[in-house]
Amino acid sequence: MTTGPTIRDDREKGRLEAFEDGAYAGVVVYFALDAPPHALVAVHTVVESAYEGKGIAGELARAFYRIAAAEGVPVVPLCPYVARWAERHPDEAPPPPAEAVRVAERQLRERTDLW
Repeated sequence: MTTGPTIRDDREKGRLEAFEDGAYAGVVVYFALDAPPHALVAVHTVVESAYEGKGIAGELARAFYRIAAAEGVPVVPLCPYVARWAERHPDEAPPPPAEAVRVAERQLRERTDLW
């Protein structure tokens, strides 16, 4: 039986990283809305070419939603991959409140250093 990738959350750097057998395999770049409305905002997903097609991006998206759920905050999927994953997995990826989406989009436009 194979196991999935090891997922590590580096909140300070806004990186949810995946590793396969210790090797870096991919990342969801994100930021947190620290003021109300609180949320985790997925901005970009990248999987290294050697790991494409192995479900790494999906595992990252799933882990990202689990982290948000554990923290009691929604995910705002501004990353196209995470948004598509959420559409395919509505049981695991509840839609975010409209206000959180507006605030996240504004913050991303105003602060390009977020990713």
